[in-house]
Amino acid sequence: MIKDAEFLNFIQDLDHHFTGWDFSRITASGRMQSHALPWSLGSVVVPLLRNAATMLDMGTGGGEFLSSLQPLPKTVYATEGYKPNVQVAKQRLEPLGVNVVYFEEDTSLPLMDHYFDLIINQHESYSAAEVKRILSDRGVFVTQQSGGTDCYGINESLGVPLNEEFAHWNLAIAAQELQDHGFKVTFSREDFSPQRFYDIGALVYYLIAIPWQVPDFTVERFIEPLYHIHQMIRTEGYFEVQQHRFILIGEV
Repeated sequence: MIKDAEFLNFIQDLDHHFTGWDFSRITASGRMQSHALPWSLGSVVVPLLRNAATMLDMGTGGGEFLSSLQPLPKTVYATEGYKPNVQVAKQRLEPLGVNVVYFEEDTSLPLMDHYFDLIINQHESYSAAEVKRILSDRGVFVTQQSGGTDCYGINESLGVPLNEEFAHWNLAIAAQELQDHGFKVTFSREDFSPQRFYDIGALVYYLIAIPWQVPDFTVERFIEPLYHIHQMIRTEGYFEVQQHRFILIGEV
């Protein structure tokens, strides 16, 4: 039985309720840090939304990113498929005039055909066929994705394989999929860079917030490898893994 007081305090400090996709508890405090990407999704999107009459944010989470892009176009929708986030998103976005829509299937969005001049997507799954259906003529689709090998070092250290549902996902496959559905890919880039956790509590918080990284994760199930990582952090100062990100812009 592990009796390390520091370790136990870190892993028991999970009373904060996670809402939206707000990681500020571990990022604002510097407990988790990621290397800067060689692009900025916001800087890519802002010039495009200034020329759009209608816009959609796919998988808005709690609306954190979308609300940061103000002023927004006249007509803006946001979809969210995780029920606990829907009310959070409505509270943040409806005062800005955004229509928040709950959905269940990527392949069947409750949205009109050929309606949106701009669709943005940050780390959200999507159906290329469905994106094309709801995108207007000459519309633009911008997506930043987490690749299939994102933070694979966590899985290695916990002794579990990568999530097979996403392991194949990368820039080449995503770009080809868009092209197969009639999109012209006008910009693409992929990046592999460090992500660091400076205490074991930050890693546990991350794994609870991102359940697809290690499906069925619980502290109890992985207590021994978590303690090994804790000891590594004590020695090295941090636990480092490699993030996998890519960005695509597609036009019809």
